[in-house]
Amino acid sequence: METILVIILWAALIAYIVWRFLPARGLKKMKQEEFRASLRKGQLIDVREPNEYKGGHIVGARNIPVGQMKLRMKELRKDQPILMYCQGKSRTNQAAKLLMKNGYTDIYMLDGGFKNWKGKVKKD
Repeated sequence: METILVIILWAALIAYIVWRFLPARGLKKMKQEEFRASLRKGQLIDVREPNEYKGGHIVGARNIPVGQMKLRMKELRKDQPILMYCQGKSRTNQAAKLLMKNGYTDIYMLDGGFKNWKGKVKKD
């Protein structure tokens, strides 16, 4: 009986990890050049924590941490593209899944995240 419980727990853990890190279906990755060219056409959202945002962010980005996305998603328009980034990609993926579940469809992710950004950066 214990063996079955352990197997079930491991299976649940693996399923959660796979779900969390798989890209959200419909989330489109953009290379830096394309992302930079699209900045004025959409809503630029930094989903990192406030201290990371203050340490440096893409010029024009709004900070909506992934942990606050559920409460603040109404700040985002559904009729305009959403361009998101985090340090890498996992938090952007989490935020995109939440937004898509709530009817947002035009969502883009900066391929490589902020850690690879070569454009203008603002520090607060």
